[in-house]
Amino acid sequence: MNLNYRLINNLVWAGGFGEMQKLRAACSFPESAQEKTLRNILASASETVYGKEHHFSEIISAKTDADMIQLFRRNVPPVEYEDLRPYVKRMMSGEADVLFAGKPVFYATTSGSTGDPKYIPFSQTYKENVYGRMSRLMLFIFRKFRKQVFSGYLFSVVGKAVEGRTPDGTVYGSVSSLMQRSAPKFMRDIYAVPNEVYEIEDYGARNYTLMRFAIEKNVTLWVAPNPSTVLELQNNVDQWLDDFIEDIGNGTLSDRIPVPEGIRAALKKYLKPNPERAFELRRLQTMNERVLPRHYWPELQIVSTWKCGNTQIYLKRMSQFFRYTVFHQELGYFASECRAGLTLDGSNESVPMPHMHFYEFKREKDLKDPEAPFLLLNELKEGERYCPFITTDSGLYRYNMNDIVQVSSPYLNTPRLHMVQKVNGIVSITGEKLYEDQFIKAVDMAQAATGKTLVYYSGYVNLSESRYDWYFEFKDRKIKQKDAEAFAKIVDDNLKNLNIEYESKRNSFRLKNPAVFLLEPNTFDKFKAYILGKTHRDASRFKPNVLAQNEEIHNVINRFILRRKKR
Repeated sequence: MNLNYRLINNLVWAGGFGEMQKLRAACSFPESAQEKTLRNILASASETVYGKEHHFSEIISAKTDADMIQLFRRNVPPVEYEDLRPYVKRMMSGEADVLFAGKPVFYATTSGSTGDPKYIPFSQTYKENVYGRMSRLMLFIFRKFRKQVFSGYLFSVVGKAVEGRTPDGTVYGSVSSLMQRSAPKFMRDIYAVPNEVYEIEDYGARNYTLMRFAIEKNVTLWVAPNPSTVLELQNNVDQWLDDFIEDIGNGTLSDRIPVPEGIRAALKKYLKPNPERAFELRRLQTMNERVLPRHYWPELQIVSTWKCGNTQIYLKRMSQFFRYTVFHQELGYFASECRAGLTLDGSNESVPMPHMHFYEFKREKDLKDPEAPFLLLNELKEGERYCPFITTDSGLYRYNMNDIVQVSSPYLNTPRLHMVQKVNGIVSITGEKLYEDQFIKAVDMAQAATGKTLVYYSGYVNLSESRYDWYFEFKDRKIKQKDAEAFAKIVDDNLKNLNIEYESKRNSFRLKNPAVFLLEPNTFDKFKAYILGKTHRDASRFKPNVLAQNEEIHNVINRFILRRKKR
């Protein structure tokens, strides 16, 4: 047990209690909190290039808060990232006071719709107020649900902190890694994995090294945004446990793993022979057919991942990994652009932060109607679906998050939000508007009806053939093509019941029968490695759509069709 865990608990409680009180106050009166937040954001950026172009000074001079919001909407258009890219390029070249006062201290990178990465600028204010304060609140929530959560080590799977530098020298990379490195020393002291490991570029070598360090420790908190990462790292244990045991016993990092020499040299100071732990892991290996986290981390308290949207397809597969006492905490609603909300309990519902961001919403059914009204937090209705538009003090103004969220019961007087899917998770060939969550539900129902279990699956639009192409990897390797087609028929029937437009298009033959393809073993790992090898994006946040209209990615998945010669 970590001898300092009581001190850590006290520091976490002290740091988070005040933030919780501020959140409660804002959520009690969300309308006034939102008006104050918007006014502060616009005032701080009124002398910037963007602020002058969009008349921020005039907006905040409005006599009433209602007039201010009306002027804001009249002068500031909703935007996508590509609308902001010219301003970001100016900032990246060193120009100050463009989207916000001063210069960015960091850029978070994420994939862009044009193929070029998005570079999301971080102001110092945003880094401190949103990521700093919300991180304290998140740790406070962990401590609230499991008092022993900091009694061991924290294993957080993050991306590469420094992917490169802009022309003016500002770092861009993974925001999760930036925040991990910026944590107070009392938290850094309980990290299970040295920061240098996250700089390893080779995907396989990085995963090996992550688990080589983590499995040696008594991990009590595991944070991995995408649950597919949990599955992937467990597959790593399945493959390399003998090597982990040897490395831990000898205090080494296997020479067979292609870790760059500079990083390998930096890691030597963390490597010491640990024969006791090696013996314990060997004992677990002899006692269990498969050594899982419930065996090698028996004191694990909390696992925190996303549980919403298309990540649900991985959750059932990892449920057997953990003891029933482990608390599975939804990580909350956030993206590289914005940390929009946190979950305060064991549900999938995120509480927005009315005192940190300004939120607007459009009804899902109105997304393509430019005349449809925008709504505020206090105008949302429980059970309905919306697309959020976020304004931050880091240069995003009425920014389209391209997410579909569903409103659930309120926290105090503020509606909670449940992430459903990306807007681009809605696809259509002939007007059927098929939703990703409908596809997931149809597959889940087919698995329940047949008893057949899928390890991985995905679906893609095939416009040239007017059909959907479905890709299935079954747990049972003996399943034949005819079995897959019978399974697909059930999925197809389920979709007809879930989506009346899909039923109409299928029955009228405007949509042809779906095509079914069996996938190679471990397709998701291969698919992920291939995509990350091409894009060099943050592996911990890799979250491809389960249902998509993307010809490039569609071509990639075809590389992994069973018994198909690879191109």
